[in-house]
Amino acid sequence: MPRWKALPDELDPQIREFTSQLRRLVDRGGLSVASVADRTGYSKTSWERYLNGRLLAPKGAIVALAEVTGTNPVHLTTMWELAERAWSRSEMRHDMTMEAIRISQARAALSELAGPPPGGGGRSRGGGARTGVAGPAGVSPSVPPQPTATDVRDASGSGNSWGVAHPDAGHPGAYGPGAPAAGGYGPPPAEPSGPGGGPGRPTGKRRTAMFLVGALGALVVVAAGLYVTETQGDKKEARPSPSPSVTKEAQLPPGVKCSGKSCAGEDAEVMGCSGDLVTTAGSAVVGATTVEVRYSEVCAAAWGRITQATQGDTVEISSGTSRQTDSVDAPGDTVAYTMMVPVASATEAKACAVLAATGEKGCTD
Repeated sequence: MPRWKALPDELDPQIREFTSQLRRLVDRGGLSVASVADRTGYSKTSWERYLNGRLLAPKGAIVALAEVTGTNPVHLTTMWELAERAWSRSEMRHDMTMEAIRISQARAALSELAGPPPGGGGRSRGGGARTGVAGPAGVSPSVPPQPTATDVRDASGSGNSWGVAHPDAGHPGAYGPGAPAAGGYGPPPAEPSGPGGGPGRPTGKRRTAMFLVGALGALVVVAAGLYVTETQGDKKEARPSPSPSVTKEAQLPPGVKCSGKSCAGEDAEVMGCSGDLVTTAGSAVVGATTVEVRYSEVCAAAWGRITQATQGDTVEISSGTSRQTDSVDAPGDTVAYTMMVPVASATEAKACAVLAATGEKGCTD
């Protein structure tokens, strides 16, 4: 039975070559996956993913493997950089494919929802005959939709914004002597009020009414503006200050997925807190087993780890009331690490190991 599983067929050639090189280094050193995890500080599960092409190893793991196998780290990191670019390209192609699928689905859904285009009857700017504008003699014309104030201002020449002559055009005396040409929208003349039929009091009333309407509209606009301003001011005053934890998480480096309390009970490697972001805050030796406090300042969290352990050995990390434990379960494994506990500083965490063979217990300072 071969030691390594076949790499996925869809794997990029650059990544395939890099992964094969990692396998050759492990084979040449006569190492098992468990021993590689023990000596590099990265978990056995992670190395199984790296060596089977399911996940690209971080640069810190590659440097650690080079030190363990006596390989020039410069050459290995050069190959890693090429593989990392290929991995990014593969992810980009996947994202573009998924985006294209979503766009196609959206277009298909819109095509199903959209009805047939409306038939004729839209307004035209041509000069053809128009219903209800100028009918035969003795027939009362229908009134077309009235233009807006903007259309009235923009209208010029012999037509309005629709290119339709005014309905009263061609009817002598519609606006009296001096009425504008057909299609014009000048102000209508005042109705005669005196014996002479000239402009009289109705014109003054109309202007007064227009002035009052305009003044009322201005007051409404001002009142609405004051109401909106006061409402926004109340909202601003009632808005709670942002939570410190939310602000901190928004400023996390790329790849880091938690910080502080949000890291409680999470796997350090999955949440991006390990690798170059971790330090050993404390250690102790219990028999032949080493117990450590692993601390990530960026994630504001710590976890316990034991190495050179045997099956059944247990590790515990504690900080205040927060505790996490783990043990070596599989035969041949020598490393175990707990989930994370949130800490304000590295000195808050304490790690302990209990040996299954002797029951001996030891803790970090």
